[in-house]
Amino acid sequence: MPDAAPARGPTDVERARRRTLTSMSPSIATNTQVGLDELLEFVRPRHRALLMTRRADGSPQASPLTCGVDDSGRIVMSTYPERAKVRNAKRDPAVSLVVLSDEWNGPWVQIDGTAEVIDTPESVEPLVEYYRNIAGEHPDWDEYREAMRKQGKSLIRVTPERWGPVATGGFPARLVENEG
Repeated sequence: MPDAAPARGPTDVERARRRTLTSMSPSIATNTQVGLDELLEFVRPRHRALLMTRRADGSPQASPLTCGVDDSGRIVMSTYPERAKVRNAKRDPAVSLVVLSDEWNGPWVQIDGTAEVIDTPESVEPLVEYYRNIAGEHPDWDEYREAMRKQGKSLIRVTPERWGPVATGGFPARLVENEG
């Protein structure tokens, strides 16, 4: 029976790989647990998201969209009633939303909740609130309301029920801690 190979430390190739990994991005991935108030404060300035719903066959369907937070703490998005996300959310209101930062490597969070779809004409005033919360005051609210009615816009509200930590990308701490 051959002798066991002697224990060895990292090879030059392994050390070079670690140096390359850590020099590409010195940041370490983080996961920060937050309460509902902190979650909503995180989401308010971030308007890029992916909404995940389920198709009739149970397979996932993702939609990129613009979102905001309404005055009642629900995550809201404007859409059209013909969209797949609307059909899916009406049939199965259990949805997930990934809210992203403007910068690709910025923090993000996944939120699970129950969706409510509001169609025209009931959607018009909630759409005004949506606009105010993400863009401020409109120069002509009557014109905006009329445009929402003419376009037949819908609003989806998601009540957060469960959420993951606010996360950032980066390397696992072990790669930075063990470097050298």
